[in-house]
Parts: sequence; structure tokens; C-alpha cells
Amino acid sequence: MKPAPFEYHRPRSVEETFDLLDRYGDEGRILAGGQSLVPTLNMRLVAPRAVIDINRLPDLDSIRVTPEGLVIGALVRQDSIEDSALVREHAPLLAAAIPHVGHRAIRARGTVGGSLALADPAAELPACAVALQAVIRVRGRRGPRDIAAADFFRGIYTTALAPGEILAEVAIPRAAPGWRWAFDELARRHGDFALAGLAAGARVEGGAIAQARLVFFGVGATPVRARRAEAALVGRRGGDAFPGTGEALDADLDPPEDIHGSPALRRHLALVLLSRAVTRLAEDRR
Repeated sequence: MKPAPFEYHRPRSVEETFDLLDRYGDEGRILAGGQSLVPTLNMRLVAPRAVIDINRLPDLDSIRVTPEGLVIGALVRQDSIEDSALVREHAPLLAAAIPHVGHRAIRARGTVGGSLALADPAAELPACAVALQAVIRVRGRRGPRDIAAADFFRGIYTTALAPGEILAEVAIPRAAPGWRWAFDELARRHGDFALAGLAAGARVEGGAIAQARLVFFGVGATPVRARRAEAALVGRRGGDAFPGTGEALDADLDPPEDIHGSPALRRHLALVLLSRAVTRLAEDRR
């Protein structure tokens, strides 16, 4: 199939983009990498009056380190994240997650901002943003806004972006000493959306877990922070880190049922992922 007819605009400035968003409102769609929008256009699942291509907007395609941490522009391609030494150094969780995003050809066009703004509950980058306590920076006619990643994702394909706003960049704060990171997911095939996935971090002191962050994806309408399981991990060491945490995780999760799997399947997969992550995070790295 081919898309229904639409007007195509390629603004060269943020102000021009705001003008177009004001003109078309809900009938305008932002195009960045197009890895989600173009298929839905071709299948006529969406039929906007206008497509607004923001790829020429300046200053949204850089990766840089600032006093606050790592800042990634919304138009940075996912394969640039994969190849970035800055990301490997300052956000190793993100570096570990990116190879799981589709396939290399998809990552060559897909953007960081596009993945975050789409808010697919089975996507890797939203969960990483929550686990890293990232700040999502958006721009609108009324000025910029900073939104904590934990507050940005509101539901399936739903975010805190207001009408007329665009996602500009994501800021990842510097991690305190002692933090370790682990990423894993389970999918039917590599490149498919995950049936369940986990972006995890732990701060280790004296060989024991002092603090943990566990953010699951594919098991809810948004990335799910497993706070009971996090609390159950505190004080655990190496081989004794996992027992008892599974019961806490079960209380954290309420997975949906769909054509891809039952709630029981997703709970089981989440438990497998937790076991793997805890083993990596609690291992002795002296």
C-alpha cells in the first residue's frame, strides 16, 4: 500500500516548525527517522494532512559532554550512539541497549528523539532513559521545558509533550561512583520488539548492593520501575543477591495479555532477566 496524500514540509528553523505545528495541529505529524511513521503511513494506519520533516533543524544532532552529564540531541541517529566513545564512557547502559534496537539498517535512520517521543512500551530507549534518570528537554512556542524521564511516558504511545512542542534533546546526569549497569531483553528474534526487557543499575559498596534501579519494558503501558525488587536487593552480596527478590518483583509487575504472550509468560521472562542482571551487577569486579 501507499500513503494517503499529504502535504510535505521541511522547515529549516525551530520557529518555522512551530508555525507549521500551529497551522496543522493534530493533522500534522513530525518526521525524524521515519522508522515508525513511514510504515504506518504506507499501511494507512495514519493519514495526516501534513508531514513535517525536522531533519534540517540545526543543533539537534550532537552528542556532547557538559558539566551536567551527557547530552544527546533528538536527531542523533541510533547508530551514532552505537559508535560513540562518549556514550560508552558516560552512559554504558545506553551503549549496551542500542544493539538490541531493530537492525543496523533501522538504526542508521532511527533517531533517539523519535524513539522517546513514540513511547512504545516495548522499546529499549525509554526504559534506559528512566533507569538513567535522564531529563527530556522539549521546546515549544512558550519556551523550553525539562521533564524527568520518569514523568515523560504517560501510556502506550503517549507522552508529556504538549501540542506544538518538539523533543529537542535528552540529558543523562553523571552517575555517582560505584554504579554498574546491565541490559538484557528476550524477544522471539533479534531485532523484534521485546516480550520483556530490563535496564538495570546498582551501586555497590564493600561488595554489597547499596542501591538499585530496575526498569522493565514490554511488561506494561510504560517503562515499569520495580521498586519492591530494588529494595529487596539492598544489602545483598554476590550469590545471595537473588533469593527473595522474585516475590518482590511479582508484586511490582502487572503485565498485559496480548497476541504475543500471556501475563504469566511475561512474569516468568521478567524473573529470568532479573536473575541474569543481578548476577552481573553483584559479581566481584576487584
